[in-house]
Amino acid sequence: MKYQTKIIINAPLKEVIEKLDNPDNMKHWQKGLVKYININGLDTGTPGAQMELHYKMGNRDMVLTETVLKNGFPNFFEASYTTKGVYNIQKNYFKELSPSKTEWIGENEFRFQSLTMKAFGFLMPRIFKKQSLEFFEAFKAYVENETSVIKD
Repeated sequence: MKYQTKIIINAPLKEVIEKLDNPDNMKHWQKGLVKYININGLDTGTPGAQMELHYKMGNRDMVLTETVLKNGFPNFFEASYTTKGVYNIQKNYFKELSPSKTEWIGENEFRFQSLTMKAFGFLMPRIFKKQSLEFFEAFKAYVENETSVIKD
């Protein structure tokens, strides 16, 4: 399954990349993120660097492994995400539209390994697209207004 997500952020490209490139900020725009762990010792953002991302989504706990594939900030960033039965490659492109506007385009490709996940992806692609859009919108709110998804 492949799809694209796009959003315009009312902030300079430099600020967008600085906030996106800092893993301590992820908790403010990735709802459900409990913690992240650098698992291979490489600097975050370095090709080959890996992080475990731990999420709590309702009653479900989920762990993803992020592997940085390419880092061409401020123009692009590519990573893979794996979890039980799912492999995702996300390619991110950033473009300065003006000194105060940045376009972020995310291209996602999901590969499902189990029959259950293949059926889920085929029958419910909107769930994946909705989740991606929610992350993009939450990041936009965090950059523009310092709005965090963390609930006190």
